[in-house]
Amino acid sequence: MSVAAVVLLNGCSSLPDINYLEPSLDQPQKTVSEKPTINNAKGELTMSKAQALMRQRWKNSSTGLANMQALAALEEAVTGSPLIAGNQVTLLFDGPQTMAAMMAAIRQAKDHINLETYIFDQDELGMEFARLLMEKQQAGVAVNIIYDSVGTIGTPQSFFDNMKAAGIQLLAFNPINPARLQGPWSPNRRDHRKILIVDGEIAFTGGVNISASYANSSLFRSKSKKQSKVGWRDTHIQITGPAVAALQGVFLDTWLNAGHQPPAGTLYFPVLKDQGNKMLRVLASEPEGNPAIYKAYLLAIQEARDSIHITSAYFVPDAQILRAMIAAAQRGVDVKIIMPGVTDSGLVFHAGQSFYTEMLKGGIKVYELNIAVLHAKTAVIDQVWSTVGSTNIDTRSFLHNREVNVVVIDTEFAVSMENAFKEDLRLSTQVTLETWQQRPQINKLKEWLARRFEYWL
Repeated sequence: MSVAAVVLLNGCSSLPDINYLEPSLDQPQKTVSEKPTINNAKGELTMSKAQALMRQRWKNSSTGLANMQALAALEEAVTGSPLIAGNQVTLLFDGPQTMAAMMAAIRQAKDHINLETYIFDQDELGMEFARLLMEKQQAGVAVNIIYDSVGTIGTPQSFFDNMKAAGIQLLAFNPINPARLQGPWSPNRRDHRKILIVDGEIAFTGGVNISASYANSSLFRSKSKKQSKVGWRDTHIQITGPAVAALQGVFLDTWLNAGHQPPAGTLYFPVLKDQGNKMLRVLASEPEGNPAIYKAYLLAIQEARDSIHITSAYFVPDAQILRAMIAAAQRGVDVKIIMPGVTDSGLVFHAGQSFYTEMLKGGIKVYELNIAVLHAKTAVIDQVWSTVGSTNIDTRSFLHNREVNVVVIDTEFAVSMENAFKEDLRLSTQVTLETWQQRPQINKLKEWLARRFEYWL
């Protein structure tokens, strides 16, 4: 059934039930419009202007304009987030490029710097980042930091105390010590987001943490095979334009919901102008909230017509995601997934591999990235729908974490995403069913054991 038909039938949707998650996608979508809402710096676009913009940005889509409009409208209905037009979106590959761009923006800050990160290590790169933030704070720029207590469990408290002494406001998300909490103790909840907003005008998000793991390149787009000083393979994006305000809202929501007073700074929402031609959707999810990122992923996968190319650091899918991917492969969609060949988390690594047999038999092509630790969480579908963010395709991300992803619906941006995917393929090895079935018995045992902890990974 086409997306247009799904929308028009208002509740005759073939979307599957969602295990664990509420509300489910198969509930009647009685309020779904045939056209998506599109905002820009001046507010909501008129129907004629929105139509003109969609024709311009989606004209080269093999999916077809009508189907793209219907998909965007349905995605809006299930996520609650409109498309935001007028943005410039820059792909940032690996740590050095991402860190250079973020530090350059921080150096130019005049009013405030809002940083939300899962990991903030006290290593060479982390110390350099912290020194820059403290310098800006002492120069009169308000610096506010949210860091996850589990993600920074190995970071000495003195590291954060030094920043606090310099005047920086800090929020430790969900402290491990219950005595430091203002609300109920929920040790399984984590803030896995990576967001940086400078002066409300430029934003960064993706998979990159503040850690020396990102001090070097992963050899992305490099012909060199040298294995010395190889950094993690990750993807981040830089955004200017009206969508920055949406990411600012995500940061402030976390800060204020933790019971803190409004962070320092004054110009959180400056008047923003259109900076480019990219349409995107900012999706934030949290425990017991609307699983918007999960819904967007599942919807895009099940409606794919040509290709699904996923790069996933931690891939432990629930039944619905896996079923949707296999169904797509069996109807002729080119489904490829790049997963880690080396990892920083053995349990998740083997849990992901426990799905290989079912995936390969279902027609999904599986690749493992060589040399570098894979940490990217990206997807590009039908050369038009792309996402970059903090969300892994696993139960932890979808159920227990605060996550943020940006969905860009644009054929031009999708070309960049496809090129990146092809470069990762060049550095990956394909896993075939024949070779996979010959793996050692000890590996099968590791997979079986890891699978038992699937829900908690």
